[in-house]
Amino acid sequence: MRQFRRAALGAASLSLLLSACSLGGGSTASKGTIAGQLVLAGPPECPERPFCLKGLTDTYGLTFKDFKATDSGGPITVEALKKGDAQVAVLFTSDPGIATNNFVLLQDDKQLQLADNLIPVVRSDALAANPVIREALNAVQAKLDQATLTDLNKQVTVDGKASADVAKAWVDGQGFSFSGGSGNITVGSTNFYEQEVLGEIYAQVLEKAGITVERKFQLGAREVVFPALKSGDIDILAEYAATALEFVNNTAGEATTDPKATSDKLNERLRPMGLEALDYAAATDQNGFVVTRDTATKYSLVKISDLAKPAP
Repeated sequence: MRQFRRAALGAASLSLLLSACSLGGGSTASKGTIAGQLVLAGPPECPERPFCLKGLTDTYGLTFKDFKATDSGGPITVEALKKGDAQVAVLFTSDPGIATNNFVLLQDDKQLQLADNLIPVVRSDALAANPVIREALNAVQAKLDQATLTDLNKQVTVDGKASADVAKAWVDGQGFSFSGGSGNITVGSTNFYEQEVLGEIYAQVLEKAGITVERKFQLGAREVVFPALKSGDIDILAEYAATALEFVNNTAGEATTDPKATSDKLNERLRPMGLEALDYAAATDQNGFVVTRDTATKYSLVKISDLAKPAP
């Protein structure tokens, strides 16, 4: 899940980044699969995590030739893939490195990952005062597929553009035409660049609808931002369905791989707090498994289950 993003790499774990943890010794049948010919790169904790290598084994039946411990969706993992030290890598599904390097994100066709689809969380009183918020943000969500989110992130983190400029170009290109808004609202974000881009998009669409928007971005971690949302210090926050649900229910295990079921349960938990989650987007930010374009072509890889096919 997205919690990997915040993993701190201390001196003890740094040594792991330079070594490979062998996963050899699998069955003869597994060695004869495509996965059995390939090395998987990912964070050091990946072999034990249900949404990483353990999940690939339990859900997809995959055994890799080897595992290379790198970092949590960061540059070491990307370099391992580019250099050929690994052929499959764990990155976040909205990582701009996927677009920059023309990597192929394999479809999670057996739904290993929990549904961390993008979803706006809004104060109920703000929605009551300005019904156009629901209409406008749901329209935004309908346009946010995986490729769009990845490209928005790339423009900020790789191309060096300002979040406000990236958001404006995208919003203007959609031709949104909402109206009837009034008064003031505040859009917040954590200290994660993706949330600031999304916050800018929400803010600019609502400004076009006639609402005066204050921005409070880079407020800190979810432990800071969510209380600000509940208290009314901010009114709107871009969230992730499964992660938000596990946060508000104290990791009670209610999130599933089904985005509708997860968002419905999230709303059930949010309503007593005076909050509501709107429509979820197709775009996600969760663990993804990627390969280079050459590897995808060589083995005809489109989805994760393709890795279980017999090696050519």
